[in-house]
Amino acid sequence: MKEINVRDIKESPVELIADGWGLVTAGNEEKFNTMTVSWGALGEIWGKDAAFIFVRPQRYTYEFLEKEDIFTLSFYGAEYKDALRLCGSKSGRDIDKAAACGLTPVFTDCGVTFEQAKYTVVCRKMASQFIDPAGFEDAAIESNYAKKDYHKIYIGEILKVYCK
Repeated sequence: MKEINVRDIKESPVELIADGWGLVTAGNEEKFNTMTVSWGALGEIWGKDAAFIFVRPQRYTYEFLEKEDIFTLSFYGAEYKDALRLCGSKSGRDIDKAAACGLTPVFTDCGVTFEQAKYTVVCRKMASQFIDPAGFEDAAIESNYAKKDYHKIYIGEILKVYCK
């Protein structure tokens, strides 16, 4: 993997996240978990390049995000859509997702990613907060929360970006 500037990603961040999906991964070589993300953003806040991710508290990856300062977002080609689907539908509490979908973990001093990733965005947590439904300006948003399990938003400073 070659290190690049986040501005050198030529693909639309909206397409990468919403259409192509990605994986958010946190942990270390001893223990980590990954999950599919299709909600999020890449942008800027507080004078820093940043990633914004949304994770429900019942997700196993949530435990890792709460413990760790570093997380990665990784993006893949269309040929990995089934692998991403599995990572979004199964829990790491029950199976080794990487092994189940054929992804090869790569452990670095900057977090955990996978060999097959087209892009890996390494982030350091700067802020996190649960979504407060009192702030919903559009009542239809509530339909995403039948169980009242509001996402926690994590804002991460982008430290490095790798391209395959």
